Amino acid sequence: MLLRSPTCDDGRVTKSAHDGDGPALPAPPAAAAPPPGAAGPKADATRTAGRGGLAIAVAKVTFLLTGFVQQLLLPKVLGVDGFGAVSRVLALVSIVNNVIVATSLQGVSRTVSSAKPGEADAAFRKVLGLHTLLAVGVSTTFALCAGILADAVGASHVATPLRIVGAIVLLYGVYAPLVGALNGRHKFVDQAGLDIFYGLSRMVLLLAGAYLGSRLLPGGGVIGASLGFVTAALLIVPIAMWRTGLGAPGPGGPTSGTYFAFLLPLMFGQISLNLLLQTDFMILSRAAGLAAESSGSGPSAGDQLMGVYRGVQLFAFLPYQLLMAVQFVLFPMLARAHADADTDAVKRYVRTGVRLGLLLVGLVAGTIGALAPQVLRFAFPELIARDGGDALRWLAPGMGAFAILGICSAALTSLGRERVSAAITLLTVGVVAGSVSLSIADVPLGKAMVDGAARGTALAMGGCALVAAVALHRTAGAFVNPATFGRVVLAMAVAGAAGRFAPWLGKLMVPVVAAGVGAVYLVVLVATGELGRADLATFKAAFGRSKARQKA
Repeated sequence: MLLRSPTCDDGRVTKSAHDGDGPALPAPPAAAAPPPGAAGPKADATRTAGRGGLAIAVAKVTFLLTGFVQQLLLPKVLGVDGFGAVSRVLALVSIVNNVIVATSLQGVSRTVSSAKPGEADAAFRKVLGLHTLLAVGVSTTFALCAGILADAVGASHVATPLRIVGAIVLLYGVYAPLVGALNGRHKFVDQAGLDIFYGLSRMVLLLAGAYLGSRLLPGGGVIGASLGFVTAALLIVPIAMWRTGLGAPGPGGPTSGTYFAFLLPLMFGQISLNLLLQTDFMILSRAAGLAAESSGSGPSAGDQLMGVYRGVQLFAFLPYQLLMAVQFVLFPMLARAHADADTDAVKRYVRTGVRLGLLLVGLVAGTIGALAPQVLRFAFPELIARDGGDALRWLAPGMGAFAILGICSAALTSLGRERVSAAITLLTVGVVAGSVSLSIADVPLGKAMVDGAARGTALAMGGCALVAAVALHRTAGAFVNPATFGRVVLAMAVAGAAGRFAPWLGKLMVPVVAAGVGAVYLVVLVATGELGRADLATFKAAFGRSKARQKA
């Protein structure tokens, strides 16, 4: 099955249970391509999977881009404080939404694809009803608890927008099973089309709502953005129903007990992961709210600080998003090697995957960290660049460590160590919470608080990534060469020094300067012998034209 990873409502991408991060089932390996001239059902299935994989990849990229653009434009529409307030709302609801989306996609797709002949429609209707009841219960609870949640994160003034987006939980709880049904029926192009349309409509309507609300209502930009978000979801649900139908009555499908027994471990893994993604933001939000209240600064001061931190997070999470591609490609093969008891292949895949991940993390996180103030100034208002530059220097490598932790967790899951992976995720939640709390304790509201949260998060992620690395080494009997780690750290340090001395040449030159810093990183790796001809040959083999095609 091909499942799209759910995208956070703040534009970041999380892992679905199918992707292997946390306690989950490993993804099956891709089907081998048929020999030339092959025909029949196998060839048709392969073509369908290939087209579907491409369509979902396009949908994934589109979802990323629309979410990213949405975050870049919100501060311009609402100001940094309005951006921070919206970010508080989206951060809270995304924890619930992402769990609903991931488990619904996995559960419904599995149910439909594994149904007996002639029973798929009945099985779909049964599980759709179960998910609808679940969505009603969760969304109602979320709306009723909106005030408590807002107070818990030090933002009582966002209680009303939180109640509004409680409708999103209900709508996502219906939409995600519909998409899961398309996936289970191998209608990947339809699935991708829905997701692309929804990503675009969500961006447009959320921004339009923010713009209109900020101009028609005093302080109404956050409410307007929330209403725009709900409108987009209201628009996509009937369209999805039109494409999928609602199934049909009849025998077939799992019992309620059996189905929820399957969903609960997936929910547990997704809750752990999404709590981890938001832990530092939530703790900082509460501290900022309390500090703003005690100083008499007003809610907007806390919102402004959270707007700065969300801008920092947007770029810091890029290494993690990039490394999802490594997990999609490599670790299904790792799962297959483990199933075949091929110890040598397991070790080879682990070394290859972690090394590739480490090299990519160093390139992306190192470049972003080196040019942190310039990167933020390129994308956001001056305030975010001024108060967030130092924080991004910490958080970029910290989230790079989180990306490596994600690779290790995915590998552990592929090797049948789901509980170990889940335990490490929960451990990281606790360590990040403690580290951030200590780092911002008694710190006054302002830039120092943002810096402390980023520093605490980075140190916690680095330590927990080391724990995950040790666990993977013990399980697989292999890990990346320590010399590789040393060379990557050296290359990041040299590139970081080059970035710090790079002058501000204007916004249009930031990508050019970033390319130069990235080139410095790669030159150091080549000079130290980490990158060489073997890597170039591998790259050509993977992406170059075959000899047969060149002759043709």
